[in-house]
Amino acid sequence: MTDNSSDSTLALATVEREGLRPPRNRFVEAWSGLSRSKIAVASLVFIILVLLMGAFAPLLQTNDPFAGGKDALLPPLSGEHLLGTDHLGRDIWSQLVNGARVSLMVGFSVAAAATVIGIIVGALAGFYGGWIDSLLMRITEFFQTLPRLVLALIIVALFGSSVTMLIGVIAILSWPQTARVVRTGFMSLRSVAFVDAARVSGMPRTAIIFREILPNVLASVVVIASLDVGAAILTEASLSFFGLGDPNLVSWGGMLQQAQQYLAQAWWMAVFPGVAIALIVLAFNILGDGLNDALNPRLKERA
Repeated sequence: MTDNSSDSTLALATVEREGLRPPRNRFVEAWSGLSRSKIAVASLVFIILVLLMGAFAPLLQTNDPFAGGKDALLPPLSGEHLLGTDHLGRDIWSQLVNGARVSLMVGFSVAAAATVIGIIVGALAGFYGGWIDSLLMRITEFFQTLPRLVLALIIVALFGSSVTMLIGVIAILSWPQTARVVRTGFMSLRSVAFVDAARVSGMPRTAIIFREILPNVLASVVVIASLDVGAAILTEASLSFFGLGDPNLVSWGGMLQQAQQYLAQAWWMAVFPGVAIALIVLAFNILGDGLNDALNPRLKERA
């Protein structure tokens, strides 16, 4: 569980001087800062390539990923089977590109849903304070204490393993970190000069929350969202590995689950999806670190 000090550091990443709004060219500055890290740029390029691979999977696949054949357990570079075949004769490459689509769809959907929930909860808690803050933070802490993977396994096993269910379950368990960071940022900014001026001018509270304060903490939210994508992909792969993925879709975790019995005679069945999961999760984590450095003015001054 992340402590309050780390929450405060991340939440105040984009607010260096109290009362000043973020500059309009923040995204330009963020890209300038991110581009200084070659490994972060390489991770971004890799993520884009995987996105394109998933988007154009029907064009890139060489065979139907669900269609078996008599050529079972063929090694890589066997004729038209670039990465070999599995125990049912299905093409590994075709499964891999289709699995990218599922993993990224789950990852981005979970990150988007968790971000929206976290922003709403954190904004209300940080802006209003008092009993609202206490109630929402107790709920947040409760969700943070839950064993995410174990609870997801139980819920999916009980209510079904469709991709919609996977996204919903993982998202519900992923929002607390965003909520805590947004809350800390709102508590630091709700009494600064431009917020007081907005109150005096008669601006509605919802406008103050979403137009005046929220833009100042969005940079921290973007960092957390990038990390949430990788975490969601890993969670979905874990659920699929335990046989709780969507049976109607090809997933990297499901490929690993089927490869368990054939590790000795068909290493490629496990290596390619395993490496794909490791690389995409690592890429999102590196990108998150790069964004944190680029969007954090305090780190910029120390550099």
